[in-house]
Amino acid sequence: MAMASSDPTAETTLYLKRIFAAPREKVFRVWTKPEEIRQWFAASDEYDTPIAEVDLRVGGKFRMGMKHLPKGTLHIATGVYKEIRPPEKLVFTWSWEGQPESGETVVTIEFRDQGTSTEVIFTHELFPTAALREQHMQGWNGCFDHLAKALQT
Repeated sequence: MAMASSDPTAETTLYLKRIFAAPREKVFRVWTKPEEIRQWFAASDEYDTPIAEVDLRVGGKFRMGMKHLPKGTLHIATGVYKEIRPPEKLVFTWSWEGQPESGETVVTIEFRDQGTSTEVIFTHELFPTAALREQHMQGWNGCFDHLAKALQT
């Protein structure tokens, strides 16, 4: 029997599951509309989101930028949409501008209808290191906290 630590995907794949108190059409929309992304795409309260560009089609690109308010540092993520099935699923590549060491990763988001709520199954895979996976886990959890607040409005 293989130990979990010998599974290379465990070190390079981030899995998150969260239930949001909003219908899945709305939860899907906040991931795909620039004006909505700006409301929640922030790793913590020390960030805002001045950049949210979306070309929502397979092969289309996105570009989202978080600005660290105390330092003024801008962190810009870019990628290409690989699969779009409203309001069920999004798959896109993910990389950070100016950080080739972070590599190109892949994000898959499944939106599961729970009536007035939506279960989001979030997978971010192909990290070059476990440390990068952990950094992204903190960032995405922060984003999800902001997303939950944005969906209440």
